[in-house]
Amino acid sequence: MKIWGRANSINVQKVLWAADECSVKHDREDIGGAFGGNDQAWYLKMNPNGVVPTIDDGGCVIWESNSAVRYLAAKYAAGTLWPVDPGQRSEADRWMDWQLSTISEAMRIVFWGLVRTPPEKRDTAAIKKAADDAGKLFGRLDTWLADRRFVAGGHFTMGDIPVGCFAYRWYALDIERPDLKNLRAWYERLATRPAYAKHVMIKLT
Repeated sequence: MKIWGRANSINVQKVLWAADECSVKHDREDIGGAFGGNDQAWYLKMNPNGVVPTIDDGGCVIWESNSAVRYLAAKYAAGTLWPVDPGQRSEADRWMDWQLSTISEAMRIVFWGLVRTPPEKRDTAAIKKAADDAGKLFGRLDTWLADRRFVAGGHFTMGDIPVGCFAYRWYALDIERPDLKNLRAWYERLATRPAYAKHVMIKLT
């Protein structure tokens, strides 16, 4: 399997983490950001949005990171990462969608503001507001995790991957955070997974 995308992209990290959890051997090529290439015709033919990641699994080309995670889980880890029971799978799905629809924007503002914006150009008020907003949103997940080890119940699933990538950034960024004990315990469980440590818990750039 081939994966196109730079290693410091959170969306690429989702797919690399999922691939390792599924024990899928893969090659990765740097594309996007400082590496460029994602605006070239050959890449746009695969991924019309020109973003990363894109995967090619034996001729099956997939873009959109959460869709790629679902594909890998369904094909290579049905019954574990991809819950067979529709109800349990819906719990995994909804937290994957929550990452995209609900918490992504607040986390984007904080990350870009603190990591990819020079100090003299930072909008500190916007960063603080976004951090406060993200804290309140993570509070929802904290409540959900009060009686669950992982987002879809007792074992790790695809649902933990997208929001788990944001959880690392949440704890790695230099911000004030509310004391969310259930969220922290879940994050510490994720941190014991070798693929999470390898692909997600890296220097923020």
